[in-house]
Amino acid sequence: MDSKLLIDRRKKIIKQLNEKELVIVFAASVAKYPRNFLQDNNFKYLTGLNIPDAIFVISKQKKSVIELFIERGIPEMEVWEGKKMTKEEASAASGIEKISFLDEFERKIGFHIAPSIKVYANLGYNNIDKPLNKSQNFINKAKQHFPHIITMDMTKLMTTLRSVKTKWEIEQMQKAIDVTGNGIKNIFKKSKIGMMEYELDAILKYEINRSGLKHIGFRSIIAAGGNAATLHYEQNNSKIGKDEMVLLDVGAACNGYSADISRTFPVSGKFTKRQKEVYSEVLKINKKIIKMVKPGIGMKELNEKTVELIQKALIKLKLIKNKNDYRKYYMHSVGHHLGMDTHDLGARDSVLKIGNVITIEPGIYIPEEKIGVRIEDDILVTKAGYKNLSKNIPKEISELEN
Repeated sequence: MDSKLLIDRRKKIIKQLNEKELVIVFAASVAKYPRNFLQDNNFKYLTGLNIPDAIFVISKQKKSVIELFIERGIPEMEVWEGKKMTKEEASAASGIEKISFLDEFERKIGFHIAPSIKVYANLGYNNIDKPLNKSQNFINKAKQHFPHIITMDMTKLMTTLRSVKTKWEIEQMQKAIDVTGNGIKNIFKKSKIGMMEYELDAILKYEINRSGLKHIGFRSIIAAGGNAATLHYEQNNSKIGKDEMVLLDVGAACNGYSADISRTFPVSGKFTKRQKEVYSEVLKINKKIIKMVKPGIGMKELNEKTVELIQKALIKLKLIKNKNDYRKYYMHSVGHHLGMDTHDLGARDSVLKIGNVITIEPGIYIPEEKIGVRIEDDILVTKAGYKNLSKNIPKEISELEN
Protein backbone atom coordinates (compact mmCIF):
# COMPACT_ATOMS: atom_id res chain seq x y z
CA MET A 1 0.00 0.00 0.00
CA ASP A 2 1.29 3.47 -0.88
CA SER A 3 2.23 5.34 2.31
CA LYS A 4 0.78 8.53 0.73
CA LEU A 5 -2.68 6.93 0.94
CA LEU A 6 -2.10 6.20 4.64
CA ILE A 7 -0.89 9.73 5.31
CA ASP A 8 -4.04 11.10 3.67
CA ARG A 9 -6.22 8.85 5.87
CA ARG A 10 -4.49 10.10 9.01
CA LYS A 11 -4.92 13.72 7.92
CA LYS A 12 -8.66 13.11 7.51
CA ILE A 13 -9.05 11.65 11.00
CA ILE A 14 -7.06 14.54 12.51
CA LYS A 15 -9.49 16.99 10.85
CA GLN A 16 -12.34 15.32 12.73
CA LEU A 17 -10.63 15.75 16.10
CA ASN A 18 -10.97 18.76 18.34
CA GLU A 19 -8.00 20.13 20.26
CA LYS A 20 -7.13 18.06 23.35
CA GLU A 21 -8.44 14.84 21.83
CA LEU A 22 -6.48 11.61 21.52
CA VAL A 23 -6.81 8.43 19.44
CA ILE A 24 -5.22 5.15 20.58
CA VAL A 25 -5.49 2.10 18.31
CA PHE A 26 -4.30 -1.35 19.41
CA ALA A 27 -3.15 -3.89 16.83
CA ALA A 28 -4.41 -7.47 17.10
CA SER A 29 -2.43 -10.05 19.05
CA VAL A 30 -1.15 -13.36 17.75
CA ALA A 31 -3.25 -16.33 18.86
CA LYS A 32 -1.57 -19.02 20.97
CA TYR A 33 -1.64 -21.38 18.00
CA PRO A 34 -1.64 -18.98 15.05
CA ARG A 35 -2.38 -19.87 11.47
CA ASN A 36 -2.76 -16.67 9.51
CA PHE A 37 -2.47 -13.49 11.57
CA LEU A 38 -5.50 -11.24 11.11
CA GLN A 39 -4.95 -7.56 11.88
CA ASP A 40 -7.40 -5.20 13.59
CA ASN A 41 -9.09 -3.35 10.72
CA ASN A 42 -8.88 0.16 12.18
CA PHE A 43 -5.19 -0.29 12.97
CA LYS A 44 -4.50 -1.57 9.46
CA TYR A 45 -6.55 1.22 7.89
CA LEU A 46 -4.48 3.92 9.61
CA THR A 47 -1.01 2.33 9.52
CA GLY A 48 -1.06 -0.27 6.72
CA LEU A 49 0.97 -2.56 8.99
CA ASN A 50 0.34 -6.25 9.50
CA ILE A 51 2.34 -6.62 12.73
CA PRO A 52 0.91 -7.83 16.06
CA ASP A 53 0.62 -6.00 19.38
CA ALA A 54 1.64 -2.58 18.08
CA ILE A 55 -0.07 0.62 19.27
CA PHE A 56 -0.84 3.70 17.16
CA VAL A 57 -1.42 7.12 18.74
CA ILE A 58 -2.68 10.46 17.39
CA SER A 59 -2.61 13.33 19.89
CA LYS A 60 -4.20 16.60 18.78
CA GLN A 61 -3.02 19.41 21.01
CA LYS A 62 -1.87 22.79 19.67
CA LYS A 63 0.24 20.67 17.35
CA SER A 64 -0.72 17.17 16.28
CA VAL A 65 1.61 14.30 17.18
CA ILE A 66 1.51 10.86 15.53
CA GLU A 67 3.44 8.04 17.19
CA LEU A 68 3.69 4.30 16.60
CA PHE A 69 4.85 1.78 19.19
CA ILE A 70 6.22 -1.56 17.93
CA GLU A 71 7.84 -4.64 19.45
CA ARG A 72 11.54 -4.40 20.14
CA GLY A 73 13.57 -7.09 18.36
CA ILE A 74 15.53 -9.46 20.64
CA PRO A 75 18.45 -11.05 18.76
CA GLU A 76 18.39 -14.20 20.93
CA MET A 77 14.74 -14.84 19.99
CA GLU A 78 15.16 -14.44 16.23
CA VAL A 79 15.96 -18.12 15.71
CA TRP A 80 12.57 -18.98 17.31
CA GLU A 81 10.30 -16.18 16.16
CA GLY A 82 12.10 -14.55 13.23
CA LYS A 83 13.12 -10.91 13.00
CA LYS A 84 10.82 -8.16 14.22
CA MET A 85 10.10 -5.13 12.04
CA THR A 86 12.65 -2.38 12.66
CA LYS A 87 11.83 1.26 13.28
CA GLU A 88 13.15 2.13 9.83
CA GLU A 89 11.02 -0.56 8.13
CA ALA A 90 7.89 0.49 10.03
CA SER A 91 8.42 4.14 9.11
CA ALA A 92 9.02 3.36 5.43
CA ALA A 93 5.92 1.15 5.17
CA SER A 94 3.54 3.41 7.11
CA GLY A 95 4.86 6.91 6.48
CA ILE A 96 4.92 7.50 10.27
CA GLU A 97 8.06 9.34 11.32
CA LYS A 98 7.94 8.93 15.10
CA ILE A 99 8.46 5.25 16.02
CA SER A 100 9.03 3.97 19.58
CA PHE A 101 9.16 0.55 21.18
CA LEU A 102 6.31 -1.04 23.13
CA ASP A 103 8.34 -1.18 26.34
CA GLU A 104 8.32 2.63 26.23
CA PHE A 105 4.54 2.94 25.81
CA GLU A 106 3.39 3.21 29.43
CA ARG A 107 6.09 5.76 30.22
CA LYS A 108 5.26 7.92 27.20
CA ILE A 109 1.48 7.62 26.89
CA GLY A 110 0.87 9.67 30.03
CA PHE A 111 2.35 12.72 28.28
CA HIS A 112 -0.35 12.32 25.61
CA ILE A 113 -3.26 11.56 27.97
CA ALA A 114 -2.59 14.19 30.67
CA PRO A 115 -3.45 17.25 28.52
CA SER A 116 -6.30 15.46 26.72
CA ILE A 117 -10.00 15.75 27.50
CA LYS A 118 -11.33 12.95 25.28
CA VAL A 119 -9.71 9.64 24.30
CA TYR A 120 -10.95 7.51 21.39
CA ALA A 121 -9.88 3.86 21.15
CA ASN A 122 -10.82 0.70 19.27
CA LEU A 123 -12.74 -0.56 22.30
CA GLY A 124 -15.11 -2.83 20.40
CA TYR A 125 -18.25 -4.27 21.92
CA ASN A 126 -18.67 -7.57 23.73
CA ASN A 127 -21.13 -9.16 26.12
CA ILE A 128 -20.84 -8.23 29.78
CA ASP A 129 -20.10 -11.87 30.69
CA LYS A 130 -17.01 -11.91 28.43
CA PRO A 131 -13.50 -10.83 29.53
CA LEU A 132 -12.34 -7.33 28.61
CA ASN A 133 -10.04 -6.99 25.61
CA LYS A 134 -6.64 -5.28 25.90
CA SER A 135 -7.98 -1.94 24.68
CA GLN A 136 -10.78 -1.99 27.27
CA ASN A 137 -8.32 -2.98 30.01
CA PHE A 138 -5.99 -0.12 29.07
CA ILE A 139 -8.80 2.46 29.10
CA ASN A 140 -9.93 1.26 32.55
CA LYS A 141 -6.38 1.73 33.83
CA ALA A 142 -6.04 5.12 32.13
CA LYS A 143 -9.25 6.41 33.75
CA GLN A 144 -7.92 5.43 37.18
CA HIS A 145 -4.79 7.54 36.62
CA PHE A 146 -6.49 10.34 34.65
CA PRO A 147 -10.10 10.50 35.95
CA HIS A 148 -10.80 13.71 34.01
CA ILE A 149 -10.78 12.02 30.58
CA ILE A 150 -13.86 11.05 28.58
CA THR A 151 -13.42 7.78 26.68
CA MET A 152 -15.26 6.69 23.55
CA ASP A 153 -15.13 3.93 20.97
CA MET A 154 -13.64 5.21 17.70
CA THR A 155 -16.28 3.69 15.39
CA LYS A 156 -18.03 7.01 14.72
CA LEU A 157 -14.72 8.61 13.67
CA MET A 158 -13.88 5.73 11.36
CA THR A 159 -17.32 5.35 9.77
CA THR A 160 -16.95 8.65 7.92
CA LEU A 161 -13.63 7.49 6.45
CA ARG A 162 -14.16 3.79 5.85
CA SER A 163 -17.68 3.85 4.38
CA VAL A 164 -16.56 5.78 1.27
CA LYS A 165 -14.07 3.69 -0.70
CA THR A 166 -11.11 5.03 -2.66
CA LYS A 167 -10.04 3.67 -6.05
CA TRP A 168 -7.38 1.51 -4.38
CA GLU A 169 -9.90 0.04 -1.94
CA ILE A 170 -12.35 -0.78 -4.74
CA GLU A 171 -9.54 -2.55 -6.60
CA GLN A 172 -8.89 -4.78 -3.55
CA MET A 173 -12.60 -5.56 -3.25
CA GLN A 174 -12.87 -6.35 -6.95
CA LYS A 175 -9.97 -8.81 -6.66
CA ALA A 176 -11.62 -10.47 -3.65
CA ILE A 177 -14.93 -10.70 -5.55
CA ASP A 178 -13.32 -12.08 -8.71
CA VAL A 179 -11.42 -14.75 -6.78
CA THR A 180 -14.60 -15.65 -4.89
CA GLY A 181 -16.39 -15.90 -8.22
CA ASN A 182 -13.78 -18.29 -9.60
CA GLY A 183 -14.21 -20.46 -6.51
CA ILE A 184 -18.00 -20.47 -6.92
CA LYS A 185 -17.70 -21.41 -10.59
CA ASN A 186 -15.43 -24.33 -9.64
CA ILE A 187 -18.00 -25.46 -7.10
CA PHE A 188 -20.68 -25.37 -9.82
CA LYS A 189 -18.53 -27.59 -12.02
CA LYS A 190 -17.28 -30.08 -9.44
CA SER A 191 -20.22 -30.54 -7.06
CA LYS A 192 -22.07 -33.85 -7.19
CA ILE A 193 -24.93 -35.52 -5.34
CA GLY A 194 -23.52 -37.39 -2.35
CA MET A 195 -20.67 -34.99 -1.69
CA MET A 196 -20.32 -33.36 1.73
CA GLU A 197 -20.85 -29.63 2.17
CA TYR A 198 -17.31 -29.26 3.50
CA GLU A 199 -15.94 -30.67 0.23
CA LEU A 200 -17.43 -27.68 -1.58
CA ASP A 201 -15.89 -25.42 1.07
CA ALA A 202 -12.49 -27.00 0.32
CA ILE A 203 -12.89 -26.28 -3.41
CA LEU A 204 -13.51 -22.61 -2.58
CA LYS A 205 -10.57 -22.33 -0.16
CA TYR A 206 -8.23 -23.99 -2.65
CA GLU A 207 -9.16 -21.44 -5.31
CA ILE A 208 -8.69 -18.56 -2.86
CA ASN A 209 -5.24 -19.75 -1.79
CA ARG A 210 -4.25 -20.66 -5.35
CA SER A 211 -5.02 -17.09 -6.34
CA GLY A 212 -2.55 -15.76 -3.79
CA LEU A 213 -5.04 -14.70 -1.10
CA LYS A 214 -4.61 -16.01 2.45
CA HIS A 215 -7.88 -15.12 4.14
CA ILE A 216 -11.61 -15.48 3.83
CA GLY A 217 -13.72 -12.51 4.85
CA PHE A 218 -15.98 -14.59 7.09
CA ARG A 219 -16.79 -18.21 7.84
CA SER A 220 -18.31 -19.79 4.74
CA ILE A 221 -21.92 -20.94 4.62
CA ILE A 222 -22.33 -24.03 2.42
CA ALA A 223 -25.91 -25.16 3.05
CA ALA A 224 -27.62 -28.03 1.23
CA GLY A 225 -31.38 -28.62 1.18
CA GLY A 226 -33.14 -27.65 4.40
CA ASN A 227 -29.89 -26.33 5.93
CA ALA A 228 -30.26 -23.31 3.64
CA ALA A 229 -33.31 -22.21 5.63
CA THR A 230 -31.00 -21.53 8.61
CA LEU A 231 -29.57 -18.07 7.95
CA HIS A 232 -26.23 -18.50 9.71
CA TYR A 233 -25.75 -22.22 9.14
CA GLU A 234 -22.01 -22.87 9.51
CA GLN A 235 -21.59 -26.58 10.27
CA ASN A 236 -21.00 -27.44 6.59
CA ASN A 237 -21.00 -31.15 7.43
CA SER A 238 -24.11 -32.59 5.73
CA LYS A 239 -24.29 -34.84 2.69
CA ILE A 240 -25.88 -33.32 -0.41
CA GLY A 241 -29.00 -35.26 -1.37
CA LYS A 242 -30.76 -35.85 -4.65
CA ASP A 243 -32.70 -32.88 -6.04
CA GLU A 244 -31.27 -30.56 -3.39
CA MET A 245 -30.10 -27.02 -3.95
CA VAL A 246 -27.01 -25.66 -2.22
CA LEU A 247 -26.84 -22.11 -0.90
CA LEU A 248 -23.35 -20.58 -0.89
CA ASP A 249 -22.66 -17.44 1.19
CA VAL A 250 -18.93 -16.92 0.82
CA GLY A 251 -16.22 -14.31 0.38
CA ALA A 252 -12.46 -14.09 -0.03
CA ALA A 253 -10.52 -11.17 1.46
CA CYS A 254 -7.81 -9.21 -0.34
CA ASN A 255 -5.52 -6.95 1.71
CA GLY A 256 -8.18 -6.90 4.40
CA TYR A 257 -11.13 -6.12 2.06
CA SER A 258 -13.89 -8.71 1.86
CA ALA A 259 -16.21 -10.02 -0.81
CA ASP A 260 -19.67 -11.24 0.25
CA ILE A 261 -21.46 -13.29 -2.40
CA SER A 262 -24.46 -15.64 -2.21
CA ARG A 263 -25.50 -18.03 -4.95
CA THR A 264 -28.01 -20.90 -4.84
CA PHE A 265 -27.85 -23.72 -7.37
CA PRO A 266 -29.18 -27.25 -8.03
CA VAL A 267 -26.40 -29.81 -7.61
CA SER A 268 -28.12 -32.15 -10.08
CA GLY A 269 -27.80 -29.47 -12.77
CA LYS A 270 -31.52 -28.83 -13.08
CA PHE A 271 -34.02 -27.02 -10.86
CA THR A 272 -37.20 -28.82 -9.90
CA LYS A 273 -40.42 -27.00 -10.83
CA ARG A 274 -40.87 -25.66 -7.30
CA GLN A 275 -37.24 -24.69 -6.88
CA LYS A 276 -37.40 -22.76 -10.13
CA GLU A 277 -40.55 -20.93 -8.99
CA VAL A 278 -38.93 -19.80 -5.74
CA TYR A 279 -35.58 -19.00 -7.32
CA SER A 280 -37.19 -16.92 -10.10
CA GLU A 281 -38.95 -14.72 -7.55
CA VAL A 282 -35.78 -14.06 -5.56
CA LEU A 283 -33.81 -13.34 -8.73
CA LYS A 284 -36.39 -10.81 -9.93
CA ILE A 285 -36.25 -9.01 -6.58
CA ASN A 286 -32.43 -9.03 -6.58
CA LYS A 287 -32.36 -7.35 -10.01
CA LYS A 288 -35.07 -4.78 -9.19
CA ILE A 289 -33.41 -3.63 -5.97
CA ILE A 290 -29.98 -3.39 -7.61
CA LYS A 291 -31.45 -1.08 -10.26
CA MET A 292 -32.68 1.24 -7.49
CA VAL A 293 -29.17 1.85 -6.12
CA LYS A 294 -27.90 5.40 -6.62
CA PRO A 295 -26.47 8.29 -4.60
CA GLY A 296 -29.07 9.80 -2.27
CA ILE A 297 -31.26 6.73 -1.87
CA GLY A 298 -31.55 5.35 1.65
CA MET A 299 -30.89 1.79 2.79
CA LYS A 300 -34.26 2.08 4.52
CA GLU A 301 -35.97 2.75 1.17
CA LEU A 302 -34.25 -0.28 -0.39
CA ASN A 303 -35.40 -2.43 2.52
CA GLU A 304 -38.99 -1.22 2.34
CA LYS A 305 -39.20 -1.94 -1.39
CA THR A 306 -37.68 -5.38 -0.85
CA VAL A 307 -40.30 -6.23 1.76
CA GLU A 308 -43.06 -5.11 -0.58
CA LEU A 309 -41.72 -7.35 -3.37
CA ILE A 310 -41.14 -10.28 -1.00
CA GLN A 311 -44.73 -10.04 0.26
CA LYS A 312 -46.09 -10.21 -3.30
CA ALA A 313 -43.77 -13.12 -4.13
CA LEU A 314 -44.81 -15.13 -1.06
CA ILE A 315 -48.50 -14.65 -1.88
CA LYS A 316 -47.82 -15.70 -5.47
CA LEU A 317 -45.96 -18.80 -4.22
CA LYS A 318 -48.98 -19.58 -1.99
CA LEU A 319 -46.87 -19.46 1.16
CA ILE A 320 -48.90 -16.71 2.85
CA LYS A 321 -52.31 -15.09 2.43
CA ASN A 322 -51.76 -12.06 4.66
CA LYS A 323 -48.81 -9.91 3.59
CA ASN A 324 -47.95 -9.20 7.23
CA ASP A 325 -46.93 -12.86 7.65
CA TYR A 326 -43.89 -12.44 5.38
CA ARG A 327 -41.41 -12.68 8.28
CA LYS A 328 -41.99 -16.40 8.42
CA TYR A 329 -40.08 -16.78 5.16
CA TYR A 330 -37.88 -13.65 5.02
CA MET A 331 -36.13 -12.59 8.23
CA HIS A 332 -33.24 -10.28 7.37
CA SER A 333 -32.67 -6.91 5.71
CA VAL A 334 -31.73 -6.60 2.05
CA GLY A 335 -28.14 -5.48 2.54
CA HIS A 336 -25.33 -3.89 4.49
CA HIS A 337 -22.18 -1.89 3.89
CA LEU A 338 -19.17 -3.95 2.77
CA GLY A 339 -15.44 -3.33 3.13
CA MET A 340 -12.78 -4.30 5.64
CA ASP A 341 -15.49 -5.87 7.77
CA THR A 342 -18.07 -8.03 6.03
CA HIS A 343 -20.70 -5.96 7.80
CA ASP A 344 -18.67 -2.80 7.40
CA LEU A 345 -18.98 0.57 9.10
CA GLY A 346 -22.08 2.35 7.86
CA ALA A 347 -25.55 2.48 9.38
CA ARG A 348 -28.36 0.26 8.11
CA ASP A 349 -30.48 3.40 7.68
CA SER A 350 -27.74 5.42 5.97
CA VAL A 351 -28.26 7.44 2.79
CA LEU A 352 -25.97 6.15 0.05
CA LYS A 353 -23.01 8.20 -1.21
CA ILE A 354 -20.70 7.80 -4.19
CA GLY A 355 -18.02 5.32 -3.14
CA ASN A 356 -20.18 3.23 -0.80
CA VAL A 357 -20.15 -0.50 -1.43
CA ILE A 358 -23.20 -2.43 -0.25
CA THR A 359 -24.68 -5.89 -0.63
CA ILE A 360 -28.08 -6.61 -2.14
CA GLU A 361 -29.24 -10.01 -0.86
CA PRO A 362 -32.96 -10.85 -0.90
CA GLY A 363 -33.96 -14.38 0.03
CA ILE A 364 -36.85 -16.74 0.64
CA TYR A 365 -36.51 -19.58 3.17
CA ILE A 366 -39.04 -22.41 3.36
CA PRO A 367 -38.00 -24.96 6.04
CA GLU A 368 -41.02 -27.23 5.46
CA GLU A 369 -40.01 -27.63 1.79
CA LYS A 370 -36.26 -27.85 2.52
CA ILE A 371 -35.71 -24.83 0.28
CA GLY A 372 -33.60 -21.77 0.98
CA VAL A 373 -32.68 -19.28 -1.73
CA ARG A 374 -30.48 -16.21 -1.34
CA ILE A 375 -28.89 -14.27 -4.21
CA GLU A 376 -26.37 -11.66 -3.11
CA ASP A 377 -24.32 -9.21 -5.15
CA ASP A 378 -21.77 -6.56 -4.16
CA ILE A 379 -22.74 -3.13 -5.49
CA LEU A 380 -20.63 0.03 -5.80
CA VAL A 381 -22.51 3.35 -5.66
CA THR A 382 -21.33 5.52 -8.57
CA LYS A 383 -22.10 9.01 -9.88
CA ALA A 384 -24.26 7.43 -12.60
CA GLY A 385 -26.02 5.07 -10.19
CA TYR A 386 -24.33 1.77 -9.50
CA LYS A 387 -21.81 -0.81 -10.68
CA ASN A 388 -22.38 -4.49 -9.95
CA LEU A 389 -18.91 -5.69 -8.93
CA SER A 390 -20.08 -9.34 -8.97
CA LYS A 391 -21.89 -9.29 -12.33
CA ASN A 392 -19.58 -11.99 -13.75
CA ILE A 393 -20.67 -14.60 -11.21
CA PRO A 394 -23.50 -16.62 -12.81
CA LYS A 395 -27.00 -16.33 -11.32
CA GLU A 396 -29.40 -16.76 -14.27
CA ILE A 397 -31.28 -20.07 -14.29
CA SER A 398 -30.01 -20.92 -17.77
CA GLU A 399 -26.40 -20.19 -16.73
CA LEU A 400 -26.64 -22.36 -13.64
CA GLU A 401 -28.24 -25.28 -15.46
CA ASN A 402 -25.72 -25.05 -18.30
